[in-house]
Amino acid sequence: MHDLPNVAARRYSWKMSRLDRIVVNPEVVHGRPAIRGTRVRVADVLSLLAAGASEAEILDDYPYLTADDIRACLEYAAAQADHAIVLAS
Repeated sequence: MHDLPNVAARRYSWKMSRLDRIVVNPEVVHGRPAIRGTRVRVADVLSLLAAGASEAEILDDYPYLTADDIRACLEYAAAQADHAIVLAS
């Protein structure tokens, strides 16, 4: 039986991070995380995906985005969800 998390980590570990596509700039969308060179917020892309929009539909609606931009949003969200939680006692 394979250890799936380790197999997945090895399979994708060679790929470069896409997080350089995500920027936080107080002058753009009030400092919320956005796709570099656009005013499209990460949250907007994630909301579209959560609502069931496909990658192709998003790219049709936002032709200046790329598939890597969408993957960068997912990578950003995954990184944000992986923070340690410290409980005060």
